[in-house]
Amino acid sequence: MAKAKLHLVFGGRVKDPQTLEFTELDKLDIVGVYADYAEAEDAWRSAAQRTVDDAEMKYVVVHLHKLLEPDA
Repeated sequence: MAKAKLHLVFGGRVKDPQTLEFTELDKLDIVGVYADYAEAEDAWRSAAQRTVDDAEMKYVVVHLHKLLEPDA
C-alpha cells in the first residue's frame, strides 16, 4: 500500500490577494485534510468557487507531507 501524501486545504481573508498574509486567523476555514493531491485540488476548487466574487478570500493547498518529511 502506498504511503499517503497528506494535503491540507484551508482559506480565509488575506490582506492582499497577491500574498499569503492571512488576517482574522481565528476565522480560517479549514476545509479538510486529504490523502492525495487530486482530492485536495477538488476540495480547493470547490471552496474557492464559493467565494470567487470576494477578492479578499483565498484558499490554498498545503503539502503537509513535505512539512512532515522534508528530506523525502
